[in-house]
Amino acid sequence: MTLYEQITEKMKESMRAQDKETLSTIKLLKSAIDLNKINNKLDTVTDDLVIEVASKQVKTHRESIEEFRSAGRDDLADALAREIEIISEYLPTQLTKEELEKEINAIFDIVKPESKKDMGKIMKEANTRLKGRADFKMVSEIVNSKLGA
Repeated sequence: MTLYEQITEKMKESMRAQDKETLSTIKLLKSAIDLNKINNKLDTVTDDLVIEVASKQVKTHRESIEEFRSAGRDDLADALAREIEIISEYLPTQLTKEELEKEINAIFDIVKPESKKDMGKIMKEANTRLKGRADFKMVSEIVNSKLGA
């Protein structure tokens, strides 16, 4: 069963269980996937597309959480955190910081960067290897610290 089919099933389950929070989150995710499919003129929805869209949703939710917390709106931040938990079910397991550092070391062995000018090459390789499995803000921080050292 594809991730898209799993999302559709989860939507049906949420309707039957009258779980409004899960249902609204799943509907938003499904709508974003469908919109991406239409905009990119795709025939089918692949697991890669689902992961890409879900990752973007999680990223924007995390950014919004930071803004809500700084504005003292913990209620809204908590609601978004619950949405992230629901969306994350459709993402690959996220790498720990230690695993991420190992992957970045392997990328450094491949790219062999000489200065910060090689950041683009490193991030391009990281994107292909770590797509959907890592927070790229953290990847960028680790890469910057390694290049600065």
